[in-house]
Amino acid sequence: MSKRTPKNDSVRRRHQAERKHRQSSAPETASRPDPDAPMRLNRFLARAGIAARREADTIIADGRVTVNGEMTTEMGVKVTTRDRVEVDGQPVQPTDLAYILLNKPLDVLTTVSDDRGRKTVLDLVSIPARLKSALFPVGRLDKDTTGALLLTTDGELAHRLMHPSHGAVKFYLVEVDKPLTDSDIDKLRRGVDLEDGPARADHAAFVDGDRRRFGLQLHEGRNRQVRRMVEAIGRRVVTLDRVGYAGLNLVDLRPGRWRRLEPHEVNTLRRSVKLKPVVF
Repeated sequence: MSKRTPKNDSVRRRHQAERKHRQSSAPETASRPDPDAPMRLNRFLARAGIAARREADTIIADGRVTVNGEMTTEMGVKVTTRDRVEVDGQPVQPTDLAYILLNKPLDVLTTVSDDRGRKTVLDLVSIPARLKSALFPVGRLDKDTTGALLLTTDGELAHRLMHPSHGAVKFYLVEVDKPLTDSDIDKLRRGVDLEDGPARADHAAFVDGDRRRFGLQLHEGRNRQVRRMVEAIGRRVVTLDRVGYAGLNLVDLRPGRWRRLEPHEVNTLRRSVKLKPVVF
């Protein structure tokens, strides 16, 4: 058995100090929630896919939520999955976190359901029913727009990605009906006037020398913004494909196909909007 010496004690103390430093400097993470642990009611609603936490506060304040049959307007009340929580008379339950990237094809609606029976983005995704029922698209793409669409059960992430203050970057490949000039591209960069205010591209450039095709980068997400910007310079969009969203791209993902995000992609997204990473 080795003898304790001042030198050995010094080495041991140094190793203990290094371990303590590594633990204290490790990044703070948000682990997967314990399903039986109490949580604030607004978080419960967010995890159920009802709304982001701030919106959930409004729903609670409006008296639309009952817990075990009793209406509550208290923001700080805590519940568990064993409690019976209802919103507008409909029972809700939190679900696991899911993050999916879909390459949306033409003629598919960016909505969770359609009363006319038209195909929606959720019809393209095959995941367990308990997750699918809480899945929703982050923002929207028009029926005649294709490309990158994020779907998730993470209400807080979705809310922040869609909020103008965070400005998730979007890349589009645009084809128009008539050739553009260098001046037209400059107008898109400098800004054009729309009915809801001026709008400008972060970047815009021709693609492969084709004067009818150009790439466009935006951080805004107004309704039909790209199409309206193109109309403002006297052209009409023929095809519009979102090839990138918030750092995600469609490499090896054909139209109509989807994939789950990798853990590092999820946490890059969460960090980009100042949310704690998730431990998978």
